[in-house]
Amino acid sequence: MRYDLVVIGGGPGGLAAAIEARNNGVENILVIERDKELGGILQQCIHNGFGLHEFKEELTGPEYAERFIKKLKEKNIEYKLDTMVLEVTPEKIVHAINTVDGYMMIEAKAIVLAMGCRERTRGAISIPGERPAGVFTAGTAQRFINMEGYMVGKKVLILGSGDIGLIMARRMTLEGAEVQAVVELMPFSGGLARNIAQCLNDYNIPLYLSHTVVDIKGKERVEGVTIAKVDENRRPIPGTEIEYECDTLLLSVGLIPENDISRKTGIVIDRRTSGPVVNEMMETSIPGIFACGNVVHVHDLVDFVSAEARKAGKAAAKFVKDEVQNGEYIELKNGFGVTYTVPQKYRFENIENFLEISMRVNNIYKNMRLQVKDGDTVLVNMKKAHLAPGEMEKVVVPKKLLESVKGNELVVCLVPEEEK
Repeated sequence: MRYDLVVIGGGPGGLAAAIEARNNGVENILVIERDKELGGILQQCIHNGFGLHEFKEELTGPEYAERFIKKLKEKNIEYKLDTMVLEVTPEKIVHAINTVDGYMMIEAKAIVLAMGCRERTRGAISIPGERPAGVFTAGTAQRFINMEGYMVGKKVLILGSGDIGLIMARRMTLEGAEVQAVVELMPFSGGLARNIAQCLNDYNIPLYLSHTVVDIKGKERVEGVTIAKVDENRRPIPGTEIEYECDTLLLSVGLIPENDISRKTGIVIDRRTSGPVVNEMMETSIPGIFACGNVVHVHDLVDFVSAEARKAGKAAAKFVKDEVQNGEYIELKNGFGVTYTVPQKYRFENIENFLEISMRVNNIYKNMRLQVKDGDTVLVNMKKAHLAPGEMEKVVVPKKLLESVKGNELVVCLVPEEEK
């Protein structure tokens, strides 16, 4: 089988990339999805709040997904469901398998990786205590309740204040469960401010910052969970324990980009994001293999995933049509207060109007300047009243400002307001 473009992943990123590639003249496209339906994780996100940027209206997850699925079908883009990708070679041959076609080797001129991300499990964070039933990741609980119709518990404690954990605190409450508390290891929440307000404050659910779970009790089923305050080194402080009687513990302790295939292919992974290193076209270290969405770095909003995926789809179309220009790479480095930047490097020749940089900060900051610097020259200087690790920031650098870059790297950093 031969295709101009193969998109791995039929979630919001993969769908948007495939549609954009078709809009830019690529006819022969295949989308591969391992689940039995398109739409990815959105199908279990039945709450609203999606699409405010993309469609200028509030949609549920399935409604948002359906808009893209409908466009994909209108454009007659081929897709395979229930199909597992086993391997992608550097020569852009995709090895995949399903029960209809059997084992397939698919040749592609370009590939877009859009596999999304997965949740950290109990094993990944080594919680002490017994190992009874009743410990779920928040996303698993969400699927059980919203898609399978199973209630996972009646008295619940949630570890981690990521967005899925916050949303599940509200969801469990609405289904009649008693959510006793949300417990967060860090001194700040990992979720969006609007979710803290709408999911915790509105339902009087307490949020304990700088706390963690130190014990799980129970033989067959969870019977109790003990939490404790942690010090600045995130170690539990003896004597601060609080015991909760509960039957369920939900874990919302972080998302990891799904890059097993990428690593096997030999794509360079950024240890800060756990996703591929990409350039201004969302192209990985292997020419012709692009990546977008949560497989690159974890996003707050699906609207941002769709926008980034369009960029990857358009770039993949350029690659297929042999319209990519080579040039010298300028590295993007993170300075004070910045955890990472995406892209990690760029070539001036392929930038159309502006370079958009996505980034996260490493702590809560107030009254700062977000700057992009070429040596001592400040290209962008944005005033920011509030910055938090749970909220992705975007910096737009117009192309005309990049013309004058003299060094071989740009630094993205925070500067206190008085130092500007």
